[in-house]
Amino acid sequence: MSTTFRRERHSVTELKIHLVCVTKYRRSVFTGESIDLIEKSFREVAEKMNFQVLEFNGEADHIHVLIEYPPKLSISSIVNALKGVSSRRYGQAGYPKPYGKDALWSPSYFASSVGGAPIEILKQYIKEQLKPS
Repeated sequence: MSTTFRRERHSVTELKIHLVCVTKYRRSVFTGESIDLIEKSFREVAEKMNFQVLEFNGEADHIHVLIEYPPKLSISSIVNALKGVSSRRYGQAGYPKPYGKDALWSPSYFASSVGGAPIEILKQYIKEQLKPS
């Protein structure tokens, strides 16, 4: 498996997150078609903001997405853009929102960094560096 790095003017990075977003009140409102619409919205936002959706899937009440992003973007700004655009497009397409509310998504989310070496190996690597005498 080859690793691709994001190369920019002053940095080389490999930043990936696993993001989980749930519907408001964890209501089961998604269908296969609506999940496809949300994925399309996420990919359009990613293109505009210069990050990548590597993997996307969902169930009736939540979605999972794997994102690779540049260091200049914060996770919260990515999540806000994804949720805002997808909620608006979901409503414009005529899909039902939980309890008829304006919001599609719960205000919370789960994000976890992924990839790279396990933490114990990184700790060992740092510990074994040669200190100058």
